[in-house]
Amino acid sequence: MQKGRAERPFLIAEHQRGRPMPVKQKSPEQQQLDDLRFRIRHSAAHIMAEAVLDLFPEAKFAVGPPTADGFYYDFSVERPFSPDDLERIEARMRETIAADAPFRRTELTRDGASGHFADQPFKLEIISEIPEGEAITSYEHGGFVDLCRGPHVGSTGEVAAFRLVNVAGAYWRGDEHNEMLQRIYGTAWESEDALQAHLERLEEAGRRDHRRLGQELGLFFFDPVAPASPFFLPRGAALNNALTTYVRGLYERYGYQEVITPQVFDSSLWKRSGHYDNYRENMYFVYADEQELGIKPMNCPAAALLYASHLHSYRDLPIRYADFGRLHRFERSGVTHGLTRVRTFSQDDAHIFCAPEQVESEVVSFIGMVSETFEVFGFDDVRVVLSLRPEKRIGTDELWDAAEGALASALDARGMEYEPAENEGAFYGPKIDFFVADAIGREWQLSTVQLDYNLPERFDLEYVDSEGARQRPVVIHRAMLGSIERFLGVVIEHFGGAFPVWLAPVQAEVIPIADRHVEYAESVRSRLEAAGVRAHVDARSERMNAKIRDAQLMKTPYMLVVGDKEAEAEGAAVRLRSGEDLGLLPVADVASRIADEAARRA
Repeated sequence: MQKGRAERPFLIAEHQRGRPMPVKQKSPEQQQLDDLRFRIRHSAAHIMAEAVLDLFPEAKFAVGPPTADGFYYDFSVERPFSPDDLERIEARMRETIAADAPFRRTELTRDGASGHFADQPFKLEIISEIPEGEAITSYEHGGFVDLCRGPHVGSTGEVAAFRLVNVAGAYWRGDEHNEMLQRIYGTAWESEDALQAHLERLEEAGRRDHRRLGQELGLFFFDPVAPASPFFLPRGAALNNALTTYVRGLYERYGYQEVITPQVFDSSLWKRSGHYDNYRENMYFVYADEQELGIKPMNCPAAALLYASHLHSYRDLPIRYADFGRLHRFERSGVTHGLTRVRTFSQDDAHIFCAPEQVESEVVSFIGMVSETFEVFGFDDVRVVLSLRPEKRIGTDELWDAAEGALASALDARGMEYEPAENEGAFYGPKIDFFVADAIGREWQLSTVQLDYNLPERFDLEYVDSEGARQRPVVIHRAMLGSIERFLGVVIEHFGGAFPVWLAPVQAEVIPIADRHVEYAESVRSRLEAAGVRAHVDARSERMNAKIRDAQLMKTPYMLVVGDKEAEAEGAAVRLRSGEDLGLLPVADVASRIADEAARRA
């Protein structure tokens, strides 16, 4: 295979359109700021490591990289760090920053590096893995030395705006068979104003935390008997159902066929698909009738079996199978997190079987679906990444030229700029990932479309072309929302629990003023439900103001207060979540208003 890559972006464009790809590039100013933040955070991690080793001489330090909005460092210590420890570490860091010590890069010999870090086992392990002949570099400031490639700021005094944020456990190299280390997280910025803005975002993120809102709004909970597996309460189930109903509506419009496939398969299927060799550690297995059976972690092999159940003509293509089947993946306890990283979930998963010449139009269609959905949810800050061929891959360069070109041209057709990611594609095909920023600026990876030239080979998938010859179809894996559970976690935080009317678990809370008004309230609820509105009656023997307050705390879009006057007028006194009072309205008008707002997904 050819390994030359310098002209690859041009070749992709030339293959399809004869003009440059719309590659998204950062402005020079933004790139300069990003580079500065990287150096500041990288340097802050070194300063923190120095402070920890100074205050805790027995500590062993591991690694400490910069992150998207901060930095961390992992340590092996005799006891977990406390909040008081973080204050002491931060104070010690400020002493180093005040000293304004320069950062100096040094190349070490292997013996010199091993000697310097003789009492640091994690550093010795890293040194042992550096190939012979490759430079071993370190950075030093004020007498503290750490293995590092850099880059850093010029001196410690340039790291003035920082805070230590929290401590968490982390396995060495992310492997649960290794030692559990203490990871200290921090954040660092180019100015105090930028730092304060970030800290305010963190506070807002805490208020929007879907785990807290899930409890407060009665959406879901977790129980130790089912680790990392959510229990959805009625309101949470209604939220889930509203979401899947929306997706099913898109499927009908975009020509998808929904299928249902088994959850448990003989291990021979997973061996054939490659999951047994490459994904077994993340799968659950059961044994019955002297068979080893694997619970499905993804739908791809089942979709292949569906396609292979009979021979297809080119006239049948494309075939779009959508499957909401429940999936199970073993995620280590250290990485599970609320709804956004669970062990059981469903996806808006679909597999498209098509001819090579249909790839571009199918991807264009999918991008249209994605764009429409992002608009519905108010995700207007979207970043697109096109992952290109890795060094190790199947297929010819001509095949990859066509595949990458089809994805690039699909993005071009939709007017979407993107970032090319060299060497980031799977060995079996390139892919597009869509990242969105939520209401407080945090980025989430949501939609994915992936070309696959391997699955058709493994499952011997074919179709008959116009000449009567057997051909391999291309498989397109695509998920718009991804895991429904994860998307719900993102959406809960994006809206802060104040869902738009169409998505709200309860769209209208009917509040009887006194017990004698409950019967009328129930009749109002029935009329609302007949119009397709999700309604609930608060029949508790509580004061009206307490019921209104509770409905506001539950972030219910509409509150309908009913008493003698309302019953006589066959209406309700309507209040909005925003606090606006609409006054007395006929029930029919209220039902029509809510149903119309939900239908418009306003």
